[in-house]
Amino acid sequence: MPDSSERIPARAAIALVAADFDELAAPARDFPEDGPLFWTGYGTSRARATERTGETESVVAGVASVGGRPCVLLSFEFGFLGGSLGQRTGDRLELAYETARERRLPLVSLIATGGSRMQEGMLALTQLQRVARQSALLRAAGLPQIAVVRDPTTGGGWATLGAGADVVLAMPGAQIGFAGSRVRPADADPAAYRAEGQLAAGQIDAIVRKEDLRDVLAGWLTLLGTGGSQPDQAPAPAPTPAPFGTSNLPADGWEAVTRARAAGRPRAEAYLDAYFPHRQALVGDRCGGVDPGMLCGFGLHRGTSYAYAAQTGTATRPAGYRTAARVIRLADRLGIPVLTLVDTPGAANDAAAEREGQGAAIADAFAAVAAARVPVTTLVIGEGGSGGALALTSPDRTWVTADSYFSVIAPELAAAILKRDESEARHTATQLRLRPQDLVELGVAKGVLGA
Repeated sequence: MPDSSERIPARAAIALVAADFDELAAPARDFPEDGPLFWTGYGTSRARATERTGETESVVAGVASVGGRPCVLLSFEFGFLGGSLGQRTGDRLELAYETARERRLPLVSLIATGGSRMQEGMLALTQLQRVARQSALLRAAGLPQIAVVRDPTTGGGWATLGAGADVVLAMPGAQIGFAGSRVRPADADPAAYRAEGQLAAGQIDAIVRKEDLRDVLAGWLTLLGTGGSQPDQAPAPAPTPAPFGTSNLPADGWEAVTRARAAGRPRAEAYLDAYFPHRQALVGDRCGGVDPGMLCGFGLHRGTSYAYAAQTGTATRPAGYRTAARVIRLADRLGIPVLTLVDTPGAANDAAAEREGQGAAIADAFAAVAAARVPVTTLVIGEGGSGGALALTSPDRTWVTADSYFSVIAPELAAAILKRDESEARHTATQLRLRPQDLVELGVAKGVLGA
């Protein structure tokens, strides 16, 4: 496996991504030879770590430029006591976060750590609270955090700096997990603790080869740093995408339904490719799930960054709604407008979806759209199936295409509930007034694009 278990020193990792690096001066702290617990031999261990790595602590922090985009960059040195977090590590991390806030810069973390430093006991463990506090302050300031997870990243470093970032990238084969290799159950599946397993479980957004890392990071810094507005300036809504497919309006409700269900109709991927010359995906709900039928991320349209959440025509699963809500909330915090593409027969209604919390996931998506301070623009490009579609729909900026429909329920199901014969489905579809032109007349949509 390329790059598998490759342990890259802190400054070599910085050199992979940054054209320049202005290191921050380490904060001064009185520190006994053997640390705050007077752990016998701790000072000797630190001296050996310095001799071996050239570093005086497990993290290096500074201001850098990645692909021409400025950021605060911090990098862990795993060779220094396993990249563990102690009090002086916490000092450096706190300074990095403070610098990011003061200079209004994104924070990029290149992480490789085994967790908290045992030789400093609880004082080391409480550094996680410092990191969590600083991360919360950076979020409140509307600044993004991007983590690059190197090998290995375990313990509190993963549970704060890593998993707590807005975008989580990982190097191939990297060991990732809260439990380190020496404390896991003996029968634990090793795949669950690798980057590839974490991607499948929706815990990270992408696996990136080291030769691609600079460009990918620069892309994310561009996407998350160009769309934000000033506090007193509302961002402009995302322009509606150009429609594909037919421009003729359907004659009746059933024709609208059959058009929207046609196998050859343009889907979300085609719309996103045409709208965004450059886009990068966010994957997973951070709760153990990924829905391939929900495409989420950020992209550039005419030089401006927009977030997107797009259904692809399948029944949307709980992980899809949670991922969409995650992206909408991130965009709202960063001041980046949102585009949603609606195309689903409805929310998945199988037993697995119920066990995964379908109702709560749909409620979360509704809440994210309702609470957004940035404008949300919606285009219905296919099926608009009941609440499963409405959860991603803007209440005041929704357009429809000529080959779409939106309905309180599928016409076949409406006929069954009303105890009508199956042959009544077509008539029921017309009664539901679900055609694109009906939606405009009812005030549900602002217009039919391309008609």
